[in-house]
Amino acid sequence: MTTFPMPADEAEARALQDVLRTRVVLDESGPPPGSGHVTGVDVAYDDERDVVVAAAVVLDAATLDVVAESTARGRVGFPYVPGLLAFREIPTVLAALEALPTGPGLVVCDGYGLAHPRRFGLASHLGVLTGLPVIGVAKNPFAFRYEEPGPRRGDFSPLLDEGEEVGRALRTQDGTKPVFVSVGHRTGLDNACAHTLALARDFRQPETTRRADALCRAVLREAVA
Repeated sequence: MTTFPMPADEAEARALQDVLRTRVVLDESGPPPGSGHVTGVDVAYDDERDVVVAAAVVLDAATLDVVAESTARGRVGFPYVPGLLAFREIPTVLAALEALPTGPGLVVCDGYGLAHPRRFGLASHLGVLTGLPVIGVAKNPFAFRYEEPGPRRGDFSPLLDEGEEVGRALRTQDGTKPVFVSVGHRTGLDNACAHTLALARDFRQPETTRRADALCRAVLREAVA
């Protein structure tokens, strides 16, 4: 069972981020796209009932067929604070990952890695705790600056914070809004973008995110019915 130290307050959470982010591995390229397993994780909440559901869906990276899936249900143990979302989500995500009957391979989060004000978003936090290669693919750029990438699939532009490239705005389908890709742990940015394109064959979002999102929402509806 992967341990998750839950901080008592915001100050303790930020201090813990400062410690853990020194353990992020940035000198590995990560597994090649289209090989092995790739796993999407996502979370759905019912704040009124204080219920959170996480889903983990393993796909065959070559075919995008579902290999395995699992869910976990929990309680929200930390308040919503921008930049500290991992403390709300990761305990239940860890439980879902550990319930999988097979290895997850590369993990794709609906969130951020280095594209985070403290350079330690959900994807980095999850990677450090599990030791798995993890990338973040988000729907919006948080607070960072970017130029609109070209209109064609595969076009990208850097996501910048004071001149530092912390991720990329990546066009996954012709003429659609870009997604925002960042390194989490044990992957490189070129490889993270290649994985994202390989997983987004037909839609703007990676198939991993689409499958995990649908699963956790369905289980949440059942849990609060």
